[in-house]
Amino acid sequence: MFDTELIKDMDLQDASPESICAIVAKMFNARQTEVALMEVGGSVLKFLFPAELKKAGAIPLSSSSVAARTARGKRADLFNTFTRVKHSSVFEVVKIGEAGSDTDVIQKLMSAPVFSESGEVIGVIQVSRKAQHPSQAGPDFTADDLHKLESVAVSIGRAMAKGKK
Repeated sequence: MFDTELIKDMDLQDASPESICAIVAKMFNARQTEVALMEVGGSVLKFLFPAELKKAGAIPLSSSSVAARTARGKRADLFNTFTRVKHSSVFEVVKIGEAGSDTDVIQKLMSAPVFSESGEVIGVIQVSRKAQHPSQAGPDFTADDLHKLESVAVSIGRAMAKGKK
């Protein structure tokens, strides 16, 4: 299993959203289609990854979506029964990866804010477990997993901030 030290030690300055999300996927034994990276742009969250969601639209920060709540509340959260959580499913119907191959729905989700060095939320990173049924979605996320995601989000924040300079 990948350790959070791996991403901390990497020079992410020139890392693409795709490569960052590939590393995060490996850390949590997730498929790359189960990781999303968004950045705050004005009053919305814009998808940086996956590419298919870039074209699908943006998430208003004022919405009830988990990503918007993560950004507004400035705190990480996990949901091991995500289908019971009130959320907008509009982005879940977008086919990601090979045409038609990703018909699973999000069963479990972790969401963490990405901060600038000044403590401003500049994005959100999410890791999910998708399947047709909860029993097929793999292990529950743990408090340790959420802590790892928060640690990774710090490194991602540095990378995103450097990319804007």
